[in-house]
Amino acid sequence: MPQIRRLPENLVNRIAAGEVVERPSSALKELVENAIDAGATRIAVKLVEGGLTSLEVTDDGCGMSPEEMALALERHATSKLPDKAIEQVATLGFRGEALPSIASVARFTIESRPHGAEQGWKRVVDHGEVTAEGPAALPPGTRVRVESLFGKIPARRKFLRTPRSEYAACKDVVLRLAMARPEVAMTLDHGDRRIFGLQGGEGLANRVAQLVARELKDNGVILDMERGAMRLTGIAGLPTYNRGVADHQYLFVNGRPVKDRLLTGAVRGAYADMLARDRHAVLALFLEIPCEDVDVNVHPAKTEVRFLDAQGVRGFIVSGLRQALATGDKRSAQSPDAGAMARWQQEPIARSSSEAVAHQGRGEPAPALRSIFEGRDWSAPREHVAEPSQAWRAADSDVMAEPRGRAEEAAPAAEEAQDYPLGIARGQVANTYIVAEAKDGLVLVDQHAAHERLVLERLRAAGAEEAVARSQALLIPEVVELDETSCDRLEEAAPKLAEHGLTIERFGPSAMLVRSLPHAIARTDPEKLLRDIDDDLALNGEALLLGEKLDLVLATMACHGSVRAGRVLRVDEMNALLREMERTPRSGQCNHGRPTWVKLSMEEVEKLFGRH
Repeated sequence: MPQIRRLPENLVNRIAAGEVVERPSSALKELVENAIDAGATRIAVKLVEGGLTSLEVTDDGCGMSPEEMALALERHATSKLPDKAIEQVATLGFRGEALPSIASVARFTIESRPHGAEQGWKRVVDHGEVTAEGPAALPPGTRVRVESLFGKIPARRKFLRTPRSEYAACKDVVLRLAMARPEVAMTLDHGDRRIFGLQGGEGLANRVAQLVARELKDNGVILDMERGAMRLTGIAGLPTYNRGVADHQYLFVNGRPVKDRLLTGAVRGAYADMLARDRHAVLALFLEIPCEDVDVNVHPAKTEVRFLDAQGVRGFIVSGLRQALATGDKRSAQSPDAGAMARWQQEPIARSSSEAVAHQGRGEPAPALRSIFEGRDWSAPREHVAEPSQAWRAADSDVMAEPRGRAEEAAPAAEEAQDYPLGIARGQVANTYIVAEAKDGLVLVDQHAAHERLVLERLRAAGAEEAVARSQALLIPEVVELDETSCDRLEEAAPKLAEHGLTIERFGPSAMLVRSLPHAIARTDPEKLLRDIDDDLALNGEALLLGEKLDLVLATMACHGSVRAGRVLRVDEMNALLREMERTPRSGQCNHGRPTWVKLSMEEVEKLFGRH
């Protein structure tokens, strides 16, 4: 019969390392967090081959004495945890497992010098065995080097990925921690190459924009709001500034980077009616909440958290995001597409007067008169400007003819363009795009996308959302059989689902009874709907799917009730559309997250004509 025995210390550390240290990025995360907790103002990270060969973290924190260093390499020894009050932990680390776990599976070198000490101390541990220690010369702070991770454990080493993949994971770790601490200067080197160098104290918005995308600052809104003891700060990208994956959503709780499904579900809910399902917002959110209201000790790597009032936190994030977007949602992604700008061409110019005459002789217009809007002639510009010639004069009657337009009086108010953000309508292109003149540039509006958003907001204001969600009772209630866990989730979400018109109740341990469906989707299959909602609850912790289905119904109604592309509009109709866009929330993007308007600044217009 097998006997229970106490495991040796080195084996215990290796088992703990399996929970804490999965790959080089896991060890790097622990070391950078230790540097931040030590009060460092400067942190330098150096990687070789993505951390597979070595990784090094140097900081200017408080440092350690030789006695503290020896104690830090023992399991469950820490200076961060308040006695008997784990719920009050405010530091990134608190378990005291990281250093001994890393030292048990790698060659681990730690050097440290407290402020005010004459010299530092060094200790080398090779896969759990102390091989050297003694005085070390270094400035105040700590330097930790990890080499040959899993070098003596081939069973773990073979599961590590390529240097490129490990480097990407390490970079993501440093990026998130740098974003969480804008007051700390950080550098990241990979081999002989400097990846980034960040100055401390540069402000949250600047730090996020520098690490995520520089254009985020111009295409996002700043958040700073409070509710009770909670505070939400950060920067959220406009719905028109989106990505195809959710990798550019950075979430922090009390300065700790987390990947929490409740938070990601709240973000998705906030952007639900402004983005297509396959597009994702770009943002960085920082939630501050009392330590006793959040449990950070639910995951070995501390990347997940659990909230005491999960629904309160979710509601705060959703309303906070929507409120912030309401201040900037009339904006669109401001910068014109670079590819579209590159396709603008200069007017082709005749090489010489004789060449122009030759063209005229063949009955063709002179090259100088060939427009980029006719025949799509995208040939390269000529090398020099020709002198005026009789060939040009021959076309006077065509060139100098008065412009022809609609037989109606032009809008008189050239000066009024100064008073409206979207300017004054000047015309219509392809019966689809409105051209408007604003005080600071040229505005192009997609009339169908813009009116679609306006109609959707009108429907909501008129109570159409409640009408769409109105319940329609089933003549015979339908029983849907599910596993017990799914039934528990659905039963808990039943009051919220009832607000959308879906009435369900428990029918035994492993079945749900569907009594009514939302009026707008009354013909849907109840069993398929409940299974989809259950999957949504399991993934996001919130039933977002049903609300999205009803939003889709409203969006379809808005699409059919809006101005179509190809319809000719009068100038007064164009101006009325522009004025309503300026008054309507979320008018900067259509129901699918695409921009409803773009602006070409006067500076960009002048560049097209070589005047800048």
